[in-house]
This record gives sequence, C-alpha cells and structure tokens, in this order.
Amino acid sequence: MYRLPNAVPVREIRDFYGRRYRVGETDRDLLGRSRRWMLWAAWTAMLVASVGQYGYGALMPVLGSTHGWTFAQGGAVLAVWILCQSGTVYPAARLRSRLGLKPAATMLVGAALCASGLVTLGGSSSFTAVLLNHGVLGGIGAGLIYGTCLGVVATWYPERPGRTAFVSGAFAYGAVPFVVLAGQFADPAAIERFLGLAGAAVVVLVGAAAAILRDPPRNWWPAHVDPEAWALDKTVNPGLRRNRPAIRRYSAAEMVKVPASGLLLLAVTCLTAVVLFDIAYLAVFVTAHGWGSGFAAIALAVLAAASGATRTAEGWAGDRFGRRRVVRVALVTVGVAQLVLLLAGQHGLSALLLAGAALAGASAGACYGLLPGLVEGHFGEQPGLPNFGVFYGAKSVGGLLGVALAGSVVAAEGWTVVFVFAAVLGAVGATLVGLLRQPGRPRLPLPGVAEAEPLLFR
Repeated sequence: MYRLPNAVPVREIRDFYGRRYRVGETDRDLLGRSRRWMLWAAWTAMLVASVGQYGYGALMPVLGSTHGWTFAQGGAVLAVWILCQSGTVYPAARLRSRLGLKPAATMLVGAALCASGLVTLGGSSSFTAVLLNHGVLGGIGAGLIYGTCLGVVATWYPERPGRTAFVSGAFAYGAVPFVVLAGQFADPAAIERFLGLAGAAVVVLVGAAAAILRDPPRNWWPAHVDPEAWALDKTVNPGLRRNRPAIRRYSAAEMVKVPASGLLLLAVTCLTAVVLFDIAYLAVFVTAHGWGSGFAAIALAVLAAASGATRTAEGWAGDRFGRRRVVRVALVTVGVAQLVLLLAGQHGLSALLLAGAALAGASAGACYGLLPGLVEGHFGEQPGLPNFGVFYGAKSVGGLLGVALAGSVVAAEGWTVVFVFAAVLGAVGATLVGLLRQPGRPRLPLPGVAEAEPLLFR
C-alpha cells in the first residue's frame, strides 16, 4: 500500500502532444522511500529470470548426454521456452493494467513456475515432462517476471527511459555466474542438484523483489521535472535532439494496422533469430570445434556479459546519435559477428572467437536496450509498456527460426550455412529499420523545391 501523502496537491497536465502527466506527489510521498528501491528490486529479479535462456545454452552439451536427447530435442525445449517467455510479456502487461494486478502477484507466480521448470529440467529424463514444465511453464514464468519488472521501472522512471535498458541488461549478464558455474560443475552426475539450487535462488531473489515492487498512480510524473519543458526542451530532455516524439499514442489495436509496425516486427524477428541462435548453439559450436566445456561456458558468458553490460552506454548513444541509427548499426554488426565466429571456429582462433562473442552480445544488447524507446518514438508510450510487449513477442518467431529451424539445418548441412544465413538476417533487419517512418507525420518538401506545374501549349 502507498503511504498517504498529507495535503499534497495533485494536478494533471497535458503537453504539446496531448500526453497526460500526474504531477504533485514525490516518490517518497507514495512509497515512503526513494524510487531507486523499485529500480534495484527489479534489477535483482531480472538477474535470475534469464537462467532458462542463457543458462540452458550452457547446459545443452551436458543435457544431451544426461537425458539421452537428440540435437533437435535439446533445441526444441529452448525454442518452446523462448516462445512462451516472449509471448507472455504483452498479455501480462494487459492483464495487470485491466485487472489492477499488483506486481507481487505476477512476480511470485513467475518465480514458482521458473523454479519448477529448472527442477524438472535437472531431475527428469522425460522429454515431454521437461518440454511442458521447463519449456512452457518455465517460459511463462520468466515472461511474467520480465514484463512486470520492465513495466514497473518504466512507470517509475518515465523521464529516464535508459533505466529500462539498465534493468533489461540484468536479464543478460545476470546469467553469467550460472553459465560459468555450469561449465565447471554441471556434469551429468551433479546436474540435478545444480539446477535445484538454481531454482531455489530464483525463488529467494524474485520473492524478495516481489515484496518491494509497487506501481505508481497512472501517468505519474516526478515532481522535480517540468513535464511540459521535458516534452519540448532539448536541454531538459537531450534525447529530443536526435529522436522526435511520436505524433500521438497508438493503442495496440491501432498500432498493428500501421505499416511501420510490420517493418519493426520483421526487424525484431531477424534480430532475435540471430541472437537466439548464438545463445542456443554457441557452446555446442565451441565444443564441436575442439574446445572443452569450460571454454564453451566462457564464450557464452562473454556473449551474455557484453549484451547486458553495454546497454546503459548504448542508451546514451541512442540519445546522442538517434535510436534508429544506432539500432541499424547494431544489426549490421551482429551480422558481421556471425562471420567472425564462424571464421574463428573453423581455424581454432580462441581470442577471435571471444571477440566475436563480445561483438555479437554488445550488438544484441543495443537492439534490446533501445527497442522500448524505438517503439515509444513511433507509437507513443503506454503505462506498463504493452506496445513494447507486442514487438518483444516477435522473439517467439525468432526463436523458432534461430533455435528450432537452425538446429535442424545444422544437423543436415553443417555450421557454415547457418552462420552465413544469420549474417544475412542481420543485414535484412538493418534495412527494415532504415525504412521505418513515424506514422502520421507528413513528409513536407523543403521550401522552394516544389515541383513546377507543366506548361500547356496550344
């Protein structure tokens, strides 16, 4: 519950674009403490929410021998997890908004589902049981945690969109300790205990965050920032220098009817197919080319660390150079990184392979970190980020392409075909982002360059 403020005047303001702001209460009036508690609580929960994604990639070589799975079965479990995790973010945001669900409710359910999936993954050799408990339920649990954490932080820091990038970064680098430990201790004899301890860690950390997280009132705005100045003044809001605000807010139903949304959905699909292929198969690729499981875990840890640790800096770059431009460069770079990884693996170049993993991770982090701002800049912001959830859901299609389909192609054709195709997808995604235009904004010709009317001769 909020601590009720004593005679705090509250008023609603509209800016030039028609956006509403609730001004008056401070974070301490509402919470009795700084809003930084919300930031760090969400960050803590996100540290363990990605174990089923990045951690699973590190366990892929061990799971095959432990459970007797084929290469395709191992990839199918991760593909289903990704499908359910990404597909849960938008429905969770809508349900929380419509039903008024508190963050604690979705966080605790998410923690229980994630932990149950990890325990089943370690203790059951039944492919069907693991697919349902870890792939479906564990993925849904991770999606509930991810969507709730980003939504809470976005509403407490409406004037600082980089805070959502900071929290989403924990979803990547938070898995680094798990990945490193998996490479050292998760042998077939100890994997059940290892994953049981991981499940317990998820329950403890996410449960602690759930006890802290609260939602602010709808359209809340920090009292120390003038919202009207923030909407128009580039000295107050430096992000305006290279990023124009959306013409208006689009609901999800309106947004999907706009051609720009189709372009962005396809671009996100290209990105996620490449990134999830790296997450799923980098450790397998490394071990298949002669390195041990320890080095495979290090390579995946470098990928995850680069993806998470660079997101704050990339948020600054998005303000400085424009989010669309930075995402385009990142998509080209993630494609180049695929060729670097392939070359390093074929020639046994360990240092180059780690450099390629870092390049791929940093590029992916830029795209994921800037995606909420890119969506907001084209379709307007919504409390709880439901519009972002629509585009994040494209990760499910990317998972089917980059994990399930790619695994089948690797088994049939080898690594070269898939890595080259991943590089092409990066270039295609960059082209699609370059074609993006803000819906509703007219294209006006420069003064003096209007096309002259043809003369008519009789």
